[in-house]
Order: sequence, then C-alpha cells, then structure tokens
Amino acid sequence: MMTRRTTTPATPAAGRDRDPDDPTLIDWPARQKAALVPFQVIDGRPLTPGPRTGRTGRGTLWHWGERPCADAAVIASDRRGRRWLLMIERGDGLGWALPGGGIDPGETPAAAAGRELAEETGLRLPDAQWTALPPCVVANDPRGTDEAWPSTVVHVTHLTVRYRAELPAVQGGSDATRAAWVRADSIDYLAADLRITYSGTAAAGARLFSGHADLLADLLGRED
Repeated sequence: MMTRRTTTPATPAAGRDRDPDDPTLIDWPARQKAALVPFQVIDGRPLTPGPRTGRTGRGTLWHWGERPCADAAVIASDRRGRRWLLMIERGDGLGWALPGGGIDPGETPAAAAGRELAEETGLRLPDAQWTALPPCVVANDPRGTDEAWPSTVVHVTHLTVRYRAELPAVQGGSDATRAAWVRADSIDYLAADLRITYSGTAAAGARLFSGHADLLADLLGRED
C-alpha cells in the first residue's frame, strides 16, 4: 500500500482564497456544478480527476478541490517562421510559466486570462482573437495534492511581426518577477532558450514550471 504524505503549507494565500480547515463544511454541489473539470467528492472530501500525487490536504493552494484558473498563451511569429512565446518568471520561485492565475468570482475564463496577462506582463490585447483550449487539470503542480488542484483554460492568440525587435515590450508585474519573449519553435527550443538566455535570474533560474511542462509541450505541438 502506498503511504500518502500530508502537506503542511507554511504560508496561506490571500484571505479571500483560503478555505476552512474542514472540507466537509464546503458546499460541494455548488463547486462541482461550476467546475472546469468534473470531479468526485467522497465522504465530504474532493478527489482530483488528474494524476494522483500521494499528498492530501489543501497544499499551498489553501483551497480544497479545484482551483479554477486561466492562462494566456501569446505566440508571436516573424516572416522567417521563427516563433516566440510570452512567459513570466513566477515570483514564488517555481520557474517560468504562462501568464495566468485564478478566476475571480463572476469572471469568465477569457476575462481572467486577459486580466492576468495585463497584470503580469503589462501587455494588453483588447482586440485579440483568443482560442480557448479544452479545460484541463494542471498536472505536476508542486502546490497541489489529491484533494486540492488547479484546473485551467488556456487561451491562445497569435501576433505577427517582421522581426524580433517588433515584439511588444513587456515587464513583470503582480506576482511575476519578470516577463520575456522566449524562443519557442518547439518545447526543446523553449527549454534551451530559457536555460541559455535567462539562467541569470535570481529566484527560479531557468527552470520551466513543472505544472506547465506537459501543457506547453501539447500547446507547441499543436502549433507545428
């Protein structure tokens, strides 16, 4: 039998995001109805529909069950076919990721993706044509457990430039240490560009956020 490890986060998220200690106090039918990805509740405790982690509790998400999120994938291509992806270095030291975050109450995933993009990179694209990918559980997120996990809707848009110098200026903000255009002709190219170009950053170095690794591989594979 596998021994399940219970996480004990040291620092809670903002008060409005923190759930009670007892998950049986939560209105699970309401959360299940609003979920991006359907999930089960067994004896008052939620169970991830994604890969098992072997951990229980709220994790460092401090939120039982699904934490609904949205991410913005802004892909720029030049006339030579070179491709860049707008990424942020997370302020929590977990690596480089897509701009994104939690969906606020009453907010649509599309609105959340656009808001997080603006907050974390300074880039505002009010006229962008966004394509929403199917909702998915964010697998391999180190903050999650079998009872607390993020799910996300990735929104994709494309920009066309003549050459790299025309890429819009971006700057890290909110909970992003920095923002940058990362060369992304493939997932391997993206990982190499992070390692070579951005290895000098202080907190996360040039690591790819583990929760977005499979997601980005799938996204860039779709673009080929």
